[in-house]
Amino acid sequence: MDVAIIGVGIHPFGRTEEASGRDQGIYAVRQALKHAGLEWKDIQFAFGGSTDAGAADTMVNSLGLTGLQFINVANGCATGGSALFAAYTAIASGAWDVGLAVGFDKHPRGAFAVDPADWGLGSWYGEVGLALTTQWFGMKIQKYMNDYGISEDSLIKVAERAYRNGSLAPYSWRKRPMSYEEIANSVMINHPLRQYMFCSPAEGGAAIILCNGNVARKYTSKPIYLRAAAVRTRKYGSFEVFSPWLALDQAPSPTVEASRAAYETAGIGPEEIQVAQIQDTESGSEIMHMAENGFCKHGEQEALIRNGDTEINGRLPINTDGGCIANGEPIGASGLRQVYDICVQLRGEAGKRQVQKKLKVGYTHVYGAPGLSAVTILTT
Repeated sequence: MDVAIIGVGIHPFGRTEEASGRDQGIYAVRQALKHAGLEWKDIQFAFGGSTDAGAADTMVNSLGLTGLQFINVANGCATGGSALFAAYTAIASGAWDVGLAVGFDKHPRGAFAVDPADWGLGSWYGEVGLALTTQWFGMKIQKYMNDYGISEDSLIKVAERAYRNGSLAPYSWRKRPMSYEEIANSVMINHPLRQYMFCSPAEGGAAIILCNGNVARKYTSKPIYLRAAAVRTRKYGSFEVFSPWLALDQAPSPTVEASRAAYETAGIGPEEIQVAQIQDTESGSEIMHMAENGFCKHGEQEALIRNGDTEINGRLPINTDGGCIANGEPIGASGLRQVYDICVQLRGEAGKRQVQKKLKVGYTHVYGAPGLSAVTILTT
């Protein structure tokens, strides 16, 4: 059964002191309902998540006590993508016809605080600094740069593009483009990653309304079809965040496994993707994920970035709203922000950041600790 997206909504990302995370989620849901021409009573089920802003199902106290099935989702940075996957499978199974995926969050300022014990690790993992994810990401991209010849120039250019694209997105947090020099001279956090190469904990909300594809045109003249959704966790030998070791024989990442599953389900290959959202917790992550999602071979990213292939009007535009670097990462909402951006791109409604070529196929990828990935493929 085809599954269609008929409504999308988003609350601006960044810092909104006067609104709780829950308020921002409710705002996004109401936007999505308006976009789809529906009322809350029309929604048959919901999957939603938040990490630091309370249980998503409490939104019904404000949206309406209609008795719908509402299941809370918690899956790290892939919470939003996992909520969408659950909603997709609920409709594809024939159990429901119209439903919602929603996520929101409101994180405190500063780095994400974690207790190694919560991740099945000893206190030593924090004592040596690895529980501070900036250090782990720095270590991983150092190895990758050494193995595949990626330069600091590419790290800087990824961030430069993110801020430039973010300046064009009405809901982004970082609206000032940053120059190459500003990024290159920003404070070194964990070598080779500098301050302006990282995303920040943030606030925001995003909501996606899905329905049985057979009735999609009842609600909109521009349905977006969710051709595939896949979630995969790490295998033995895959080196992921909060991993206490690196196996001698390295296995593919969960991103490789999730992307393969999505391509197989959709019946298309990576060469057919026209616009993509890729997890960019920091510049290095985006570079590594380009290859892991099948868009190039390891080491080819350098030339693609240098030649402008990933720019808004390049061969494969990536993170046309600035990604996590420009928007920050409210964990519950981040993966659904990606879907929001791809939907408006495919509908030709992205404004100043609109890709000018005719778009038919889009892609989203989100990566979460301790090593899981959620991928979607969307078409007109």
